[in-house]
Amino acid sequence: MNHLKLATRRWWYIMPIVFITYSLAYLDRANYGFAAASGMAEDLMITPGMSSLLGALFFLGYFFFQVPGAIYAQRRSVKKLIFVSLILWGGLATLTGVVSNAYMLIAIRFMLGVVEAAVMPAMLVYLCHWFTRAERSRANTFLILGNPVTMLWMSVVSGYLVQHYSWRWMFIIEGLPAVFWAFIWWRLADERPADAKWLSAGEKHDLETALAAEQVGLKAVKNYAEAFRSPKVIILALQFFCWSIGVYGFVLWLPSILKAGLQMDMVEAGWLSALPYLAAVIGMLVVSWGSDKLQKRKRFVWPPLLIASVAFYGSYLLGAEHFWWSYTLLVIAGACMYAPYGPFFAIVPEILPANVAGGAMALINSMGALGSFGGSYLVGYLNSSTGSPGASYLLMSGALLLSVVLTILLKPEQPGARALHSLELKVRT
Repeated sequence: MNHLKLATRRWWYIMPIVFITYSLAYLDRANYGFAAASGMAEDLMITPGMSSLLGALFFLGYFFFQVPGAIYAQRRSVKKLIFVSLILWGGLATLTGVVSNAYMLIAIRFMLGVVEAAVMPAMLVYLCHWFTRAERSRANTFLILGNPVTMLWMSVVSGYLVQHYSWRWMFIIEGLPAVFWAFIWWRLADERPADAKWLSAGEKHDLETALAAEQVGLKAVKNYAEAFRSPKVIILALQFFCWSIGVYGFVLWLPSILKAGLQMDMVEAGWLSALPYLAAVIGMLVVSWGSDKLQKRKRFVWPPLLIASVAFYGSYLLGAEHFWWSYTLLVIAGACMYAPYGPFFAIVPEILPANVAGGAMALINSMGALGSFGGSYLVGYLNSSTGSPGASYLLMSGALLLSVVLTILLKPEQPGARALHSLELKVRT
């Protein structure tokens, strides 16, 4: 039996780099909600319907360029792709602070989505270069923790910036760090274990051996077209579409919902907006640990989403007159929507070989972007047209319930040769 020692220092070296990178990407896409709630529409003469479209336009650009970006990352270089993307998205985010009309904002929001499209799938590909199956749910979670952790502090900081300065300065101040970080990323990021000077030759060998062993027993898939036709990939894509309607309807419009609910200022709305993301961090860590511990993915995905669906429906039933009870359910919904990300994105590398897994993850994520576009637009539209968030709660609840059904329909991975091979290889971390 082979005994492989996987270097624990990977966690301390790789994860901070990818966490900060994804955090900056998420910052520059999500702070629009604070600008929308703090006077940007009046300054640029944006109608409520156009405001909803502007919030959602990011995801339209995001949708179209996911797969090409992931294919480049898998075949060529994650490092180069992320470096260029950081500079471009930081620049575009900063330019948002100096727009003079809605048409400029439309162009920038769409281009921001295009530039950021490859970040998530490229990062998932990158983690597959560095972490084994037994570690992947936790690795994915530490990457995606950049989402709720960013929302946690961004909600407070953005609320302060728009309250004491303006929405323009918020975009400028929060956009520049991505440009600076690009050069730190280029200096620190190593494409693969073989490139890492901070690993010994033995550590590189053990990690590459463990990663290669995971490909044994996987059914060969010749190309991306074959992978995209896989029933499991199609179900996962539809599931993530529905899931993302709930997530991004919530993320983008939560500050506006809270501000309107109690007629509070933006600093107060920022603090209240932060709490769901604190709960999300805890939920993500617990769920990813359990998923890796038991090596089960599906059973750690659908139950939290079901709880989130019920919580949104409960908020609808309570209505605006029971704000604090409704807010408590929103905290629960936010936490449960985020909790399953780690195990969810660990599924694809376990059902497809490495040559197509990156593209498949990009396809799934692009469908999530399409759902995000729909959720962002529809929640904003429903809130403005009805004057309350009740209808949008029903929308998000229903979408999450559909994602639960689709997850349950997903057939579990068949053991086969790969499972037998795993018995022959003992990995100690």
